Amino acid sequence: MQQKSLSKWIKVIILVMAICGFLIFTVIFPVIGKDIIEEYPVLSDRFWPWLIFFWALGVSYYITLYFGWKIADNIGEDRSFSHENAIYLKYVSWIEAIDALFIFCVNVIYLVIKLSHPAIALLSLLVVFVAIAISVFFASLSHLVEKAAAMKDENDLTI
Repeated sequence: MQQKSLSKWIKVIILVMAICGFLIFTVIFPVIGKDIIEEYPVLSDRFWPWLIFFWALGVSYYITLYFGWKIADNIGEDRSFSHENAIYLKYVSWIEAIDALFIFCVNVIYLVIKLSHPAIALLSLLVVFVAIAISVFFASLSHLVEKAAAMKDENDLTI
């Protein structure tokens, strides 16, 4: 697969993910929340805190998609193994680590102030584990891309 076509496919996937994210964060979560409130009015005090929590996660989701787009641009320009891509991958790693910490802290706080159920808090630990695994994956990928970029720079200097 050519660099340009790979870049275009990555961008198409990112666009689809952006559209799906928009639908999830602006349509599905609020509608499901309103339906739950209509069925269980006692849960109405939990709607806005949880919706704001999901919207905050949406911000980091779109920042991650932005860095993915920048990486796709570099791939299209035949700069797959560049220091710039390594930095972008490191940013994504940090975003995922911050997300994991944010999800954990918010779920603990919501559990303490009775806005959450213990089963939800336990399930969130699985989400935190996955976020940490993704963070470690992108940190490793960043390290490997950085090493490849250094080797490429070294090879470009030889005749």
